[in-house]
Amino acid sequence: MKVFGIFLLAIALTSCSSPAPEPIAIKGEVVSCGSVTSDKSITTGIAVECVDGSAGTFIESLRGPMIINVWGSWCSTCLAETPEFVSFYEKAKGKVQLVGVAVEESSPDNSRKFIEENGMTWPSFYDRENETRSYFGMGVPVTWFIDANGKVKFKKIGEVKSEQELIDLTEKHLGVKI
Repeated sequence: MKVFGIFLLAIALTSCSSPAPEPIAIKGEVVSCGSVTSDKSITTGIAVECVDGSAGTFIESLRGPMIINVWGSWCSTCLAETPEFVSFYEKAKGKVQLVGVAVEESSPDNSRKFIEENGMTWPSFYDRENETRSYFGMGVPVTWFIDANGKVKFKKIGEVKSEQELIDLTEKHLGVKI
């Protein structure tokens, strides 16, 4: 009888459960930074490279409406917020620019891998010399909202918890409705 009870328990446990669904893999793409709006008259400042190897720019030259997400491939909260940015970007394309800045990376290859594995399809810069600390400050993630004149309108320190948070912050601080 004991064996029969264990048999029934095993049947019940296996027949009522199913494996968790596999996450849908969205392939990211390392894209050129050529479409990023910047003031070309600014020729000095904090230089960043484009992750794809194309021409970089100076952080001070960036112009919006733009959201700059500062992240690192080694950062668990950056990873946690990435799906919110992926979803947001699908809706925000053509209305507001989304730009990444990878910081404190040991290699641009780490940034490329993170982008590809996590569905990012927007331009990302790479801070090879870790010089953006003087502009962005310490710690990631941090998300900046930049207006058309390059003025910082808002700085969100810490993890973005939802796509709706990004939508609301974009409308509030940049005047762009998504």
